[in-house]
This record gives sequence, structure tokens and C-alpha cells, in this order.
Amino acid sequence: MNAIARALQCDRDQRDHLFHLAGLAPPRRRGGDHHVRPGLISLASRLVDIPVILFSDLGEIVWRNALASALMAGEPYGPGRANNVIWRWFADPEARRAPRDDWERLSAAHVSDLRATHARRAGDQDVTRLVDDLLADSAEFREIWERHDVAVRRADRKTFLHPQVGRVDVRCEVLLAEDSDIKLLAYFPAEGTDAADKLELLRVIGTQDLRATI
Repeated sequence: MNAIARALQCDRDQRDHLFHLAGLAPPRRRGGDHHVRPGLISLASRLVDIPVILFSDLGEIVWRNALASALMAGEPYGPGRANNVIWRWFADPEARRAPRDDWERLSAAHVSDLRATHARRAGDQDVTRLVDDLLADSAEFREIWERHDVAVRRADRKTFLHPQVGRVDVRCEVLLAEDSDIKLLAYFPAEGTDAADKLELLRVIGTQDLRATI
């Protein structure tokens, strides 16, 4: 199977998915215990001027800094499915804080990223349970899942529609540790927009109600 993957010029995520489609277990690369190394939190906590999130390969937010909390104002953060960005995206579409023109692209990105995790950790109960629940709950997810697109997101762009400061355009960078299921997501203000000024306003004021100040 590895020879076929090489002949098809598959990257590692596509190779894992190929194993999965053939009914074989792909070479295991990560454990799935979602342990966050203290050094990673220490590093992330020093990045105070940009929003930073630590999340699992299943989309569960495990830590976020104050600016990320301010940017994601009102979005739940705590135990349970409400803390899973993939689940929340498909289970409650009307709560999406992104322009509707971006929904199709972001939905596809969520699913292809989860496909890569599903291929890499095929048979793990937490992965199977999330996928099964999404298939049962969301027709949109089911339609995209059947395409079998697979890719880990390492960079992207996103627009937040913040309830107080309005549109915030950001460039996303995802840092992956090869020996961990935890990813670091950093949001940088998109060039040529007023996102830097809005992020600075959120950094100074934090999560308090901004309607009386802007």
C-alpha cells in the first residue's frame, strides 16, 4: 500500500486515507490522548497581541488566550460538544460568525481536516463517535463527507463577524507537532484591512461590552 501511495504521489494524510479505504490500519503517527505539554501553553501565553488557540485534532478547544476569547465573544468554552468547533459549525449553522459566502469553503475545510484525522486514527472511539454523531445530525456534513476529500489545514483565511467591532479579516497559521494531537492556531490581521486596529481594540478592552465605547 505504501508503494501505491508513493506512485500516486500522496502526502502522508492522503496515504493514511488510502489505507483506510482499503480496510487497512495506516501507520500510527499520534496517540490521540490530547495531552497539552506545559511548554506549549507557556509559549502560547506569551503571544498576547494576536489571538491564539490550542485545539485537538478533533476540533476541541483546549486553551485560548484572552484575545482569542474576545474575538470569539459569546462562543462557549468549556466541557462538552459546545467546545468543539467542528461540531458547533455543523450542529448550529445559524450561529456561524462568518459571511455566508465563506460557509461552503469553510465547511469543506472542516470535513477534509476531520477526514485526515479519521484516516490517521481509524477505529479510535472518540473519532468514530464524533463522525457518527455528525453524520446523524447534519445533512450538510453527510454530503461533504461522501466526497472523501482529505487534507490537514495548515493555513487558511477567515472573517469573523464580531457583534461589536464588526468584520475582522484574519490570516490563519496552524502549527502541528508531529508527536502530538494538539495544534496551535494563530490569527494574524489580514494585510490591507483594518483588522489590526480592531484586534488592538479587543486586546485593550477585552471581553467587556464594547457597544458604549465604539
